[in-house]
Amino acid sequence: MAHNWGTSTRKSRLPRDWRKIRKQVLERDPLCVLCRVRPSTVADHIEAMTDDHRLEALQGVCEPCHRQKTAREAAAARAAAQRPGRKRPAEQHPGLL
Repeated sequence: MAHNWGTSTRKSRLPRDWRKIRKQVLERDPLCVLCRVRPSTVADHIEAMTDDHRLEALQGVCEPCHRQKTAREAAAARAAAQRPGRKRPAEQHPGLL
């Protein structure tokens, strides 16, 4: 299943004063803290998948850097998730029992 803002529950977990917090982050970090070239447009959680909305836990980033960072974090989460193997465990030959 694809994960995006439309299927995420993240929006419902934002604090009531999120707009104020976002504005403070973007004012503090006018340039993207990742590329230092483009203006910040996104208040990004420094640590992935957290609901820590303190100013110290947020950074201002541009949309392209945010997309790249999110893609890296999602790939790492998928790689870390254990999947059942397709290979059956080795069994002793029936004639050796």
